[in-house]
Amino acid sequence: MILFATLVAVATLGAGLVATVIVRKAPTLRLQLVGLALVAVLLPLAAVLLSGLVMFQSGHDLTILAVAAASSTAALAAAGLLARGIDRPIEELRRTSVALAGGDLAARAEPSGVRELSELARSLNETAENLERLFDARRQLVAWASHDLRTPLASLQAMLEALEDDLAEPDRYLPAMREQVRTLGLLIDDLFELARLDAGVLTLELQDAPLTPVVEACLRGLEAEAEARQIRLEARIDNGAAARCAPEQVERVLFNLLTNALRHTPSDGSVAVVIEPDHPEVRVSVEDTGEGIARDALQPMFDRFWRGDRARSGAGAGLGLAIARGLVEAQGGRIWAENRPGGGARISFTLPAV
Repeated sequence: MILFATLVAVATLGAGLVATVIVRKAPTLRLQLVGLALVAVLLPLAAVLLSGLVMFQSGHDLTILAVAAASSTAALAAAGLLARGIDRPIEELRRTSVALAGGDLAARAEPSGVRELSELARSLNETAENLERLFDARRQLVAWASHDLRTPLASLQAMLEALEDDLAEPDRYLPAMREQVRTLGLLIDDLFELARLDAGVLTLELQDAPLTPVVEACLRGLEAEAEARQIRLEARIDNGAAARCAPEQVERVLFNLLTNALRHTPSDGSVAVVIEPDHPEVRVSVEDTGEGIARDALQPMFDRFWRGDRARSGAGAGLGLAIARGLVEAQGGRIWAENRPGGGARISFTLPAV
C-alpha cells in the first residue's frame, strides 16, 4: 500500500510539472489561467479516482468518489469564474493601450477587477492624460511660434520689396530691419532654451553663491530705465543670504521679473527685491506697486506664449516667464505669483539654501 501511494504521489508530481510547462507555453494569459485551473483541479481529482478504483469496492466508496468528482467540478467552475474576472480588466487594458498606440489619446481604461489591475488602469489613464497635455502643448507651441515668426518676417519682406522697387532709401529701413532681425534672434534663442529645458539637457553648474551680487548687478542694469519711468528700485536682502544655484541663471530670472515689474508699475511707484530665508530654502521675491495680477492669470502666466493684458508676460513672445520657471525648477526651486495685500503683485521663487 505504501509503495502504491508513493507511486501515485510521484506520478502526480511528474504530471504536474509537465502540465505546468505546457500551460506556460500558452500564447495568451486567458489560456494560461484556464490551464492553471484545469491542472489545479483535475490533477488531484485524477489521483483520487485512481486510488479509488484500486482501493474502494463498496457502493459507499463509490459515493465518496462521486462527492469528490462533484466538489472538483465546483472548484473548476469557481476557477473559471476567477479567471474570467482577471481576464476581463486585462482585456480592457489591452484595448486601451492599442487605442493609445493608434493615436487615440482620448482612450481611457475603466479601473476594475483586483487592486493591482485597478492601479494599473489608473496609471495608464494618467499616462494618457500626460501624453494628451504634451501633444496639446506641442500644437500650441507650433501655432504660436509660427505666428510670432511670421510677423517680423512679413515686415522684413515688405521693407525689402520697398528697397528693391526704390520706394525708400536704405537708411530709412535699416534700423527697423535690424530691430526685426534682433526680435527673430531673441525668439529663436528662447525657443532653443525651452527645447533644452523640455529635453532635460540643460546643464547647470550649481555652486554655493551669495545672492547680494546677483541682485546688485540686476539693479544696476535697470537703474536707467527705472529713473526714466520715475520708479524707485529697492533691495531688502537678509545678511549673508546664499543659495546653491547657478548665479548667471538666477540673474537672468531676476532680470526678467524686474523688467516685467517695471513695465507694469506706474510712475512714482516702486519695485523691490526681497530675499529672506525660508528653511531649507531661500525665497527671492520681486514686489511692485502696480495694478496687480488677475486671479485667473496667476497660474497660466507661467505657460509659454501666455500674453494676457494683465498676465505680466511682457510685450515679447510670452516665453520669458516660462523660461524663468524652467530655470528655477532646474535648480531645485519653485516659482509662483500672488497679489500683495496692500496692492501690486509679488512673484517669488525659491532656491536651495546653503
